[in-house]
Amino acid sequence: MTALSATPSLDYDRLRPVRIWLYALAALVLLMVLVGGATRLTESGLSITAWKPISGIVPPLSDADWQAEFEAYQRIPQYQLFADWMGVEEFKLIFWWEWLHRFIGRMIGFAFAIPFAIFVAQRRIPRTLIGPLVVLFLLGGFQGFLGWWMVSSGLSELTSVSQYRLAAHLSAACLLLLALVWVGRSLEPPAHGVRPSRGWVAAVWALLVLIVIQIAAGALVAGLDAGLSHNTWPLMDGRLIPNGLFVMDPAWVNHFENVMTVQFNHRNIAYAIVVFVGALLWLGRKNPGFSGIHGWLPRIALIVLLQVALGVATLLSVVSIPLALGHQALAFMLAAMVVAYLSDMKRLS
Repeated sequence: MTALSATPSLDYDRLRPVRIWLYALAALVLLMVLVGGATRLTESGLSITAWKPISGIVPPLSDADWQAEFEAYQRIPQYQLFADWMGVEEFKLIFWWEWLHRFIGRMIGFAFAIPFAIFVAQRRIPRTLIGPLVVLFLLGGFQGFLGWWMVSSGLSELTSVSQYRLAAHLSAACLLLLALVWVGRSLEPPAHGVRPSRGWVAAVWALLVLIVIQIAAGALVAGLDAGLSHNTWPLMDGRLIPNGLFVMDPAWVNHFENVMTVQFNHRNIAYAIVVFVGALLWLGRKNPGFSGIHGWLPRIALIVLLQVALGVATLLSVVSIPLALGHQALAFMLAAMVVAYLSDMKRLS
């Protein structure tokens, strides 16, 4: 992740528009993730069967255009096996979700490129940051490619997208958002608080890694519709450790393709995060304490508990769309909070 050392020579007032721009981009990425989640939950992701980076920004404008899009959708397995009841009017409902998702992705590109050019011309962006920001722009474009790579997996043989590609797409979006938050925080004035030990910083980095892994695990759950089964908590099939976790051969495949195992892993990573954050709270109550920048930690702990409650509610509701989207959004916000905490520790005066 890109780092920019805070130095007294930086004009923080002059950098304020740049910081706001980066945070706004992070918010747009979060919005795109939420719309993408809604697209997935409404089974809309395969409604647009072609990738047109430029012309695709214009939706169908005539009955003939709509009929052409619908006929393209009728040729894929998802329609032929599960949606052959659908007419053009019903198709429009799922089309607009996918179109909106792609539209927001395109708008993020414009929202990055235009202000970036203006800030460079105004010499608001430090030279040391121009290269990393260009890399972030390229990563954003690569995210669009990953999205199409994911969609293409469901157009010929599968009736939905590959859970592996969905996990890659969502994980890349998460890393992009975190990088934007990191760079934005690096342009804030120096932070204040007790300087933590290297071990403490390493522990917070480990927490971030665990959260990112959990987000990827959640993508596997979504890709396999694993949340639609085993809708009890805390037990699965009446047991803490259910039977059938390793029925596939080879055994490692179960972690990615066995619905029960994927959900079981997602539950247990959540428990591990709760224990990890609880340990940080206990160990950090005196040193480094919770004052100054370390006030992030109790807030992170609160969000972790809310996220667990929201995850359980999503499971028990058999994946209510509003609850599922809230669960996804809160996961990204939690990861962003941890990145902000790490960045603040790096900027200690």
